[in-house]
Amino acid sequence: MTGPLGRPTACPCGSTASYDSCCGALHRGARQAETAVELMRSRYSAFVLGEVDHLFRTWHPRTRPAGLVEDGLDTGRTWTGLEVLDHGEDWVEFDAHYTVGGVPGVQHERSRFERRAGRWVYVEALD
Repeated sequence: MTGPLGRPTACPCGSTASYDSCCGALHRGARQAETAVELMRSRYSAFVLGEVDHLFRTWHPRTRPAGLVEDGLDTGRTWTGLEVLDHGEDWVEFDAHYTVGGVPGVQHERSRFERRAGRWVYVEALD
């Protein structure tokens, strides 16, 4: 279900909160992620909604793809759900479900995060 300006009312990250009070607040820069899990969920929602600026701001400069903003995101992939499987202070293991051309798939990842200038950033996939 979508609200004004085509934004979802439920958060794409799978929380029970509204988009505006969950990942939307992080996308707008109204607040920062308090944990690596919260940042990972906001990044998943950014992929769902095409929020490239949020991905840019939350990707460690050392590992960020050079053409992220210019190239944009893969529009052929539709993200359909997120499962957080496990996490520690600076890592999150998850399954991100998607479809490409109607064919379902899953991206399994264990991601590493770090705090940089007091903010969580995504560093890399560990496997």
